[in-house]
Amino acid sequence: MDVKLDPSRDDLPLLANTGHILVKHYVLDLDVDFKSQIIEGSIVLFFEPGNRFKKQSSSIEETCQSESNEACKFRMPEPCHNPVTHTSTFSSKMGYDGFSVCGKGVKDTSGKDGNHDNWEQASGISSSKYCCDTGNHGSEDFLLVLDCCDLSVLKVEEVDVAAVPGIEKFARSPTLTVVSEELRNQIIRELVTLPADRWREQLDYYARCSQAPGCGELLFDTDTWSLQIRKTGTQAATDFPHAIRIRYRTKPQGRSVTWTSDQSGRPCVYTMGSPINNRALFPCQEPPVAMSTWQATVRAAASFVVLMSGENSAKPTQLHEGCSSWHYYVTMPMPASTFTIAVGSWAEMKPETCLSNDLATERSLSSSEADFRYVGVCGHMEYPCRFQNASATTQEIIPHRVFAPVCLKGACQETLLRLIPPCLSAAHSVLGTHPFSRLDVLIVPANFPSLGMASPHIIFLSQSTLTGMSHLCGTRLCHEIAHAWFGLAIGARDWTEEWLSEGFATHLEDVFWARAQQLAPREAQEQQELRACLRWRRLQDEVRNSPEEMQVLRPNKEETGCVSDSGSSVIKHGLNPEKAFMQVHYLKGYFLLRFLAKRLGDDTYFSFLRKFVHTFHGQLILSQDFLQMLLENIPEEKRLELSVENIFRDWLESSGIPQVAKWIRVNRRPRKRKRRETEEVFEKLLPDQLVWLLECLLEQKTLKPRTLQSLERTYHLPEQDAEVRHRWCELVVKHRYTKAYKDVERFLQEDQAMGIYLYGELMVGEDARQQQLARRCFELTKEQMDRSSAEVVAEMLF
Repeated sequence: MDVKLDPSRDDLPLLANTGHILVKHYVLDLDVDFKSQIIEGSIVLFFEPGNRFKKQSSSIEETCQSESNEACKFRMPEPCHNPVTHTSTFSSKMGYDGFSVCGKGVKDTSGKDGNHDNWEQASGISSSKYCCDTGNHGSEDFLLVLDCCDLSVLKVEEVDVAAVPGIEKFARSPTLTVVSEELRNQIIRELVTLPADRWREQLDYYARCSQAPGCGELLFDTDTWSLQIRKTGTQAATDFPHAIRIRYRTKPQGRSVTWTSDQSGRPCVYTMGSPINNRALFPCQEPPVAMSTWQATVRAAASFVVLMSGENSAKPTQLHEGCSSWHYYVTMPMPASTFTIAVGSWAEMKPETCLSNDLATERSLSSSEADFRYVGVCGHMEYPCRFQNASATTQEIIPHRVFAPVCLKGACQETLLRLIPPCLSAAHSVLGTHPFSRLDVLIVPANFPSLGMASPHIIFLSQSTLTGMSHLCGTRLCHEIAHAWFGLAIGARDWTEEWLSEGFATHLEDVFWARAQQLAPREAQEQQELRACLRWRRLQDEVRNSPEEMQVLRPNKEETGCVSDSGSSVIKHGLNPEKAFMQVHYLKGYFLLRFLAKRLGDDTYFSFLRKFVHTFHGQLILSQDFLQMLLENIPEEKRLELSVENIFRDWLESSGIPQVAKWIRVNRRPRKRKRRETEEVFEKLLPDQLVWLLECLLEQKTLKPRTLQSLERTYHLPEQDAEVRHRWCELVVKHRYTKAYKDVERFLQEDQAMGIYLYGELMVGEDARQQQLARRCFELTKEQMDRSSAEVVAEMLF
């Protein structure tokens, strides 16, 4: 099972056996230590067996039944034969707080890999000995497989939930006279299936159960990509402990979180959308089908603020001098990959004039306080859903907070704070009910590798969005807000279909932004046409400079959504570092949706989209789910030759650009405005117009220094937003305009989310001064730079 993938180039394995057993809830209890750059503590997992209650021996054979499924190359480890005597467990008197002292961790006595696997000690055979022969099955114990990487696992144990006071209400038997595995599992089965209107009671008992004592250590082992756990003599998922506790610690080099400094030079740590998701933050089930809820208690020094994916606006609780605790929870089941955390010396940015008490509004309109008279109307699994709450459905602007380093207070107040209400209101006017009850927005450190990232209840924005006019900040904010519906509330069942998230968010950002600006219909159309032209140029450039196989939006074709019997699969190109810098899924997805909207007409299309959101929120989808429902809602006269098969063929399963020559002919020539007697009008170009101008100038073979100097002064280019400054830097590099090299240096250091391409431009011209500039900037930023970005840049430079 120790699959030797090149961690920087190959597909990403999802090994969790979700086909046999599913995590329904996580309880995390963690300490953040900035001195050691380690997060340590425990996670309790509450399970519900899946639909396939097979013994281990049969599941191994079935994982390879489909020859087309690449996941069959991942094998289960050779199990142990010898019985195990469980070692001492936590005392019931010790409870939860006995192993979660703030700021203190157990000294790491692990070996070089940092893992305390106990198979070898328990059985006397090598724990790294794996069998690839499906005929040699060994023991038939059920094996729980969790996605796990870069973690030091210290201990795994079963949790004695029967010891929790008051838990007898979940037992079918009237008294707890005989405590058994069957009784403990019965309690958890009842707990995880409580109706949505008992969500508060459910969270309370999850917390109590997570504090219960252990009742026996479980055997475990780790390899590159997974944690494997078994209980001797337990042969089926139904009999496997339904609540287990894992003691572990992260590693400083773990790829799910980034330890760095913020713009004020203070230490911070945050999840940055790693290609390996959260498996280096906590052991979990990564496949999106493993929809779960979670709650987390995080302790850190009192000077830090803990932000997280959570429905509640958490406030710190002081534990003792110098240490605070923060608690968050979610009641909407989500893939574990959407969990996000950020710990730093963030300051809450508030408007200079207080408009309303957002937190008070939140309390009255939170989804968790909903009237559940309409439970059962939605198509998703049961949870406290805002779409069923009349108050929530009419809430245009959800409560929101903004956090950033103190040094960015002015920029946040000038740009970001005033944009959030109109952007949220615009989104609601297009799609209806906000899926999430509140929103935090955090300005993340300079090394954040993209302009933004959306997670449940929290958005990360790059500092690059705060410069220049409000245009870039507004469009990016609209993009991330759109992900609340497409990417979070509605997720892709197969992660290779990224266009279902990014294509929709890219298409919707223009619509939201036009409404947020309150543009007249004609102005909105002109703005959107110009942005479409810019994206078309970008898509052409991407297609010319990227491998064909990475331009396909549905690479698995008819195998899309298929997994092995155990639930394992692989994500094509999931670990390819180049993929993070490609926009094909954004752009081709955008043009497909634009094409469909034009075919139906905007009114019909967005009316349908709202209906689609109401039908599929809280669920996972494939491309055909969207396309089939869309075609069913198209009048015959507009359908013409449209079919799911044709759209798959022309848009989703082929590389390159679909044949939309008619669109190009209409849109490549923006209307010319009449020239006025003075040229002052040209000094007031909007950011998108400036980007278009600079891109056209980039096509010129030569530009004189005098021309470049005039451009710089006329349009104040160094003070524009990051999109404009990026094109300006390209012009500077192309024409070796040495007077503006300082602008390039500034961009590479302050706009790391967008600077990767410039490094290549600086090197490809083989100009010694430019290459020296590139290497100097890299030396200044490489220690703080995102790891994937640093690897790509280093490959360019050396």
